[in-house]
Amino acid sequence: MISSVLLDTAIEHFGRHGYEGASTRAIANASRTAMSSITYHFGGKKGLYLAAADHIAAGIAERQAAVLQRVREAGAATREQAIEEVLMLLESLGRMMLAQDTEHWARFIIREQQFPTEAFHRIFSGAMQPIAETLIGLIGQIRTDLDSREVRATAALMVGQVLILRAGHAAVCRVFEVLEIDRDLADLLIRRLRANARCILSEKPE
Repeated sequence: MISSVLLDTAIEHFGRHGYEGASTRAIANASRTAMSSITYHFGGKKGLYLAAADHIAAGIAERQAAVLQRVREAGAATREQAIEEVLMLLESLGRMMLAQDTEHWARFIIREQQFPTEAFHRIFSGAMQPIAETLIGLIGQIRTDLDSREVRATAALMVGQVLILRAGHAAVCRVFEVLEIDRDLADLLIRRLRANARCILSEKPE
């Protein structure tokens, strides 16, 4: 069985240097893995890259599994319950974005967002799609005044507020004139994330 150390190292190198710039030899050395092992298990650089994408998808899915299960089990019997479930999902995603150990995932994913390959398809279908579909369904129930495209736009832009916590980490730190986002600032950002989303969701359908 391949050690997660190898895949974590591969994610870090691909995220920093891109697919073309990353070296499988450097990845092997950094993870203390034989080059022959990479060739044997993955067939080469492309296979390792796709395995790294699968590893990210599995990590995201694992971290969000509990909150998605809670949403499914609770159901959204009322509009207010549906709103709370959206806020719960957004907070869970926000906390994941703020976690230091997801930084390398973010670099990898941001590159794939700009120049998508099969790797992005695997990350989206393996982790992002279930979250997106859940959000879209809940928002559609809450904002019955919006058509299906407007519901999807609302979901996408809400997720955008979450992504800024990692993709815009440097900018957020500069705005607050800090070097890192500590626990107190993280809690403030999550509270504002929830408040912003509640404002959008609480608009009364016409």
